[in-house]
Amino acid sequence: MTVLLLFFLLAFLVALIQVGVVTIAFDKLGLSPTAGLLLLTGCLLGSAINIPVQVRSHAPDAYRPPRALTPLSWGLPRPQLEGKTLLVINVGGCVIPVGVSLYLFIHHPLGVATTLLGIAVVTAVSYGFSRPIQGIGIGMPLFVAPLVSALVALALDPSSSAPLAYISGTLGVLLGADILRLRDIDRMGMPIASIGGAGTFDGIFLTGIVAALLA
Repeated sequence: MTVLLLFFLLAFLVALIQVGVVTIAFDKLGLSPTAGLLLLTGCLLGSAINIPVQVRSHAPDAYRPPRALTPLSWGLPRPQLEGKTLLVINVGGCVIPVGVSLYLFIHHPLGVATTLLGIAVVTAVSYGFSRPIQGIGIGMPLFVAPLVSALVALALDPSSSAPLAYISGTLGVLLGADILRLRDIDRMGMPIASIGGAGTFDGIFLTGIVAALLA
């Protein structure tokens, strides 16, 4: 299932590149085609890399080990739950998007207040639309965050809407659908809780690109 998901995601990206859609999005972000390709490749390959942070305690009365449904499962052990949840940070779904967001904020004329407001709005929407799914993690409708990010960016700063949409979208999903949902993951008793992986990786990965394209 994981291989099929990655295959369809790669096929989707190749199709977008062929018609120039992804190139347009990267151009609006101020990234060269080479930098954009490195970003895409880094996110996909980075989805297989997880950085352990800490172990959280909690377990439900009845637990069923999750099935490997996303690239998050690559390189991760499938531990049996023993009253603990391993908290990890996904490189492709968290570290790289945060780094790109910082880069865009530094290299574009974005106001601090405007950026924080955009992130706050997408965070609230992501939290409201996301739901814990047993055996997977946190899930949310795929195109809610990109659409909201683009609209918020156009309303707050039309001249720099693309970088603002990327920053608001990626960080908003990370905060609203991941970090603020850690308690839900904890109560579900999953052996691994991932920030930027599991059910939210696809949303974070596509949100930045689609939001920048729409803004």
